[in-house]
Amino acid sequence: MFGYSGKILHIDLTERKTWVEDKPEDWYKTWIGGVSMATRLCWENIKPGCDAYSPDNPVCIANGIFAGTPVPVGGKYGLASKSPLTGFIGDSLSGSWFTIALKRANWDGVVIHGASEKWVNVFIDDDRVEFRDATKLMGKGTYATEEAIREDLADDQVRSATIGPSGENMVRFANVTNDGRQAGRTGHGAVWGSKKLKAVSVRGTRGIQVADPETLNKLSFDITKEAQGPFTNKYRILGTMTNVMNMNKLGLLPTRNFQEGVFEDAEKISGEYLHDHHKVKTIACAQCPIACEQMSVVKSGPWEGSMTGIEYECLFANGPNLGISDMNAAIQLIHIADQSGMDAMSTGVTISWAMETFEKGIFKKEDFKCKKYPDGFELKFGNGEAAVTTAEMIRDKEGIGKLLSEGTRIASQTIDKERGTETWKWAMNSKGLEAPGYDARGLKTFSLGAAVGTRGGCHNRSSAYDVDIQGIADRFKVDETRGEHAKDAEEYAAVYDTLPLCKFIRRCFTGKADRAGAWPTIAQLINATTGWNFQYEDIDLIGQRAHTIKKAFNIREGWKRSDDDLPWRWKHDPMTKGPSAGYVTSDEELEYMIDLYYKAKGWTKEGLIPKKVLIDLGMPDVAEQIGV
Repeated sequence: MFGYSGKILHIDLTERKTWVEDKPEDWYKTWIGGVSMATRLCWENIKPGCDAYSPDNPVCIANGIFAGTPVPVGGKYGLASKSPLTGFIGDSLSGSWFTIALKRANWDGVVIHGASEKWVNVFIDDDRVEFRDATKLMGKGTYATEEAIREDLADDQVRSATIGPSGENMVRFANVTNDGRQAGRTGHGAVWGSKKLKAVSVRGTRGIQVADPETLNKLSFDITKEAQGPFTNKYRILGTMTNVMNMNKLGLLPTRNFQEGVFEDAEKISGEYLHDHHKVKTIACAQCPIACEQMSVVKSGPWEGSMTGIEYECLFANGPNLGISDMNAAIQLIHIADQSGMDAMSTGVTISWAMETFEKGIFKKEDFKCKKYPDGFELKFGNGEAAVTTAEMIRDKEGIGKLLSEGTRIASQTIDKERGTETWKWAMNSKGLEAPGYDARGLKTFSLGAAVGTRGGCHNRSSAYDVDIQGIADRFKVDETRGEHAKDAEEYAAVYDTLPLCKFIRRCFTGKADRAGAWPTIAQLINATTGWNFQYEDIDLIGQRAHTIKKAFNIREGWKRSDDDLPWRWKHDPMTKGPSAGYVTSDEELEYMIDLYYKAKGWTKEGLIPKKVLIDLGMPDVAEQIGV
């Protein structure tokens, strides 16, 4: 079999044993790789109904079909487990050298079962697996852990996926980090912490065989050439931070915990300002010809020397959404999150909830007592020092940081029960996952995509905001097309997440970021890698299967229609400033769009999946378990 080894490595942390599972070629044709294959491995190996922190919740890693080949932006892997934030599927992507090392070790996927009694670093050395004592790695940050492992093994080719102090402390939105990249958003780091799994390290020394190297090289060269042209200019020059000013102009930039969509100091916290005053260099993931990550540094003040990569999603959450216009403070907040292995988006949105709760008099100064401030401090919007201290408290679970480490859903429920309040109304999450940096009140299609998202509201798993922002549909009005648009947007995104390919390459096939532009070339890339005969329509099926297996997982874990919802604020609390002022997505509008969406998907009125739909997608075993 070309492109794959046909082998999945299983590792039991409890019993300290391993075994190899051989998979047939048809299984790979169905699940391909990335988040689709990782979720399928969860489906096959998880104990239904288990707690996310149970040993019965496995860590499932699935390689990409193009990892280690010349295909640009193909060096990514999928990571999946049951999310401690949502209780549903937690699927993430990360890239760079870790996935290539795993491919060179000839593993298509890894399933890590059980839980270790002592902290462990699992070292995969081609066919050999070693359980190494990780005690001396405890307390180290993510980057420091990777370096320490390489030094200990005396091999700079060893690549590791690690957790930092946030994962060790089981902060519910902790990340897994490799090569400076984050497998984030759904709390994988906390799952690793529950297993006492500090790191997975890989040394791969073998080659990768493809079916038609000449064609694959030619296709890859052509795409790489386009990736150096005008279609990726904004990513190469300013990175995704160009969205700060764009979203502000549209009235969609989350400001002070999503109370408004316009930030008066947006220019001070923009990609342009970052580029002119803080940027050190631009770096790329492995196999990437674009290079979008803006490495930025604090040059003076109390956090001088702090440096990390900045992207729009972490910048909105730790800048405008906290009312912070001091770029130094924003960089420091993101630095703390990245070094400690904590999702920067959830960190910022959780702190913004706490800020609003403080400003409304529910939290008091004494609630924020800590070692640094024994009498407490005032967590107000715009207070960078207070935000930084709060992030450190979350990382360490110190004082109120323990509550905030649970995320906005659990934290608000806890406070409301204790104090008889309604802070849940400004807890900005869907299914427990903190909201992304696009205010859905002014984006009707995206509001639907965020509500029905399988891992919660997510800009990566549904590109539905494109429909609104590009004017394909009126972003302020609901009509009968929204169900089809949301369906198409999530399945389109699921193709890229399954291969996986970075979505920034999407215009580099023919200049068009649509199926007609990309699918023929993607089919050729798959065929040149594997020797298969995929056609245009087979690429659509990749996305449909990938999304359906995630939804099926959620149904098995107890999902119901009422879980497809939006934060209260987006439904009831209109903004007062900017071009998106005055709008909400009402309950009635949302329910109407959800009906349209379920119909477009071929599901029942309650959002369940008919057996025939599952069987037609090649999932008869899934149909037997959850089909109706």
